[in-house]
Amino acid sequence: MQRAAMLNILQRAQREVQPACDVFINHRGIDTKRSIASLLYHQLVLSRIPSFLDNKNMKPGDKLFEHIDNAIIGCKIGVAVFSPRYCESYFCLHELALMMESRKKVIPIFCDVKPSELRVTYNKLCSQSEIRRFGYAIEEAKNTVGLAFDTSKGNWADVVTYTTELVQESLIEINNEKNAAQPAEIVY
Repeated sequence: MQRAAMLNILQRAQREVQPACDVFINHRGIDTKRSIASLLYHQLVLSRIPSFLDNKNMKPGDKLFEHIDNAIIGCKIGVAVFSPRYCESYFCLHELALMMESRKKVIPIFCDVKPSELRVTYNKLCSQSEIRRFGYAIEEAKNTVGLAFDTSKGNWADVVTYTTELVQESLIEINNEKNAAQPAEIVY
């Protein structure tokens, strides 16, 4: 997607008001929706952290890209759940790229895949500029400290609990940075 088009998406999303979510869960549905993505969503909600998971926050009739793009722009943190078939999904790559372009903090979870195995391959549905955009986002994620999880050996509760704790700590840091950047209020 060209830069002008991306700026239009960002500007449109900022104008539209929707319920805010603190965390956007990016995942390949066929691989992780009924496992780690749903478990994480429920743990975050139980921890009173407003979160976005497509099948939990969208309903029939919602405009797919509009709703998801707005949620990404409005969130504070993205959790990207990488799986073996993640890079085959245009939607996953678009969401990841938008999180990176809007400078969200992204917590990667490498679920049954090593970071070095992630790569964008040419797809007839993608333009060359999208391939470059998606490749940049994957490289950014690969160069971000993340969690490795092997579903055949790991404990689901441990990875979900630890990710939730990381999200909580990150939200505190983000709020502290935001408060430090605001000018002090003068009381007379």
